[in-house]
Amino acid sequence: MDKYAVIMAGGGGTRFWPLSRQQKPKQLLNISGNDVMINEAIKRMLGVVELDKTYIVTNKKQKEVIRQLIMNELPKENILYEPIGRNTAACIAYAAVAISAKGGDALMCVLPSDHFIGNEDRFRETMARAFDAAEKTGKLITVGIKPTFPSTGYGYIRYTGDGEMELDGVYEVDEFIEKPGIESARRYVESGNYLWNSGMFVWKVSTILENIKRYLPRLYKSMLHIREMILSGREQEGIESIYSALPSISIDFGIMERSDEVLVIPGDFGWNDVGSWDALGTIFPTDESGNIIRAKHVSINTKNSIIYNNGDRLIATIGLDNLIIADTSDALLICPKDKAQEVKNIVELIKAKGLEDCI
Repeated sequence: MDKYAVIMAGGGGTRFWPLSRQQKPKQLLNISGNDVMINEAIKRMLGVVELDKTYIVTNKKQKEVIRQLIMNELPKENILYEPIGRNTAACIAYAAVAISAKGGDALMCVLPSDHFIGNEDRFRETMARAFDAAEKTGKLITVGIKPTFPSTGYGYIRYTGDGEMELDGVYEVDEFIEKPGIESARRYVESGNYLWNSGMFVWKVSTILENIKRYLPRLYKSMLHIREMILSGREQEGIESIYSALPSISIDFGIMERSDEVLVIPGDFGWNDVGSWDALGTIFPTDESGNIIRAKHVSINTKNSIIYNNGDRLIATIGLDNLIIADTSDALLICPKDKAQEVKNIVELIKAKGLEDCI
């Protein structure tokens, strides 16, 4: 079967404010110093999926900037623009009907656009195994990450120890668990039967559409109309009115936690979702004081901190410990590292105060 990759790139990346903005969210930033994150996600799949079978699903508001930043070799017709964000179930369903309209049934992997992968060769090996499992079993395959510490920022997957259908390293999923407290997270890691939920999936197009039809029938009916429009060349004609009426639900809540057809493949390839400022330690090494410095910076007795500037302004610090300082031309964030997950709440507060030009 043909293999397709679908990269979801419509998120706002609010926990990476003030660097990440509505018009240029995290996945369109060059955080690693190599390339913007979405291009890194595309390149990682080369050798597993051909470039002309790679699709991007993004928000219409980001159309111009994504056309400027996306690698030229990717066919522009493979970029799907959602008129309005309706969470991951709608995003994935839209891509599935677009692929089915083009070539019928196929294998399809779904990947976020803003993850960091340390060992790309091992990642590609894992995705190739996931494609193989999806084709042989006809089930929904998710890739779970072997936890390296008791994270309270990720969801978890509990799985059984027995392989499925004699496929080595493929296991039945017992339960999806939302972000736990620290004590539960410690138990999960110690047990050895839990994985982090990475949000990466592989399945047949027909399998995911059947599951959407079963569990999200309203979404399925709407997507049939969009598929008809794609086939007749009228894709943008009525998509805005259809999209505004779609239910907003994640693929986890809508399908994965409800379906009895889910298998998991454990992955171990240096994964991090780079969800917030405190995750930069996965990408960049610390200095002798435990700091991550990506700025023009001088300091006295500053340690265990993240200091980032995307301009030329000097940042000078004295006696700081365990802080995040993120400086841009029009906004400055200062917070303890252990409050990094709350940056999204600041974004909501800025919005509530009518300062939309700062987000």
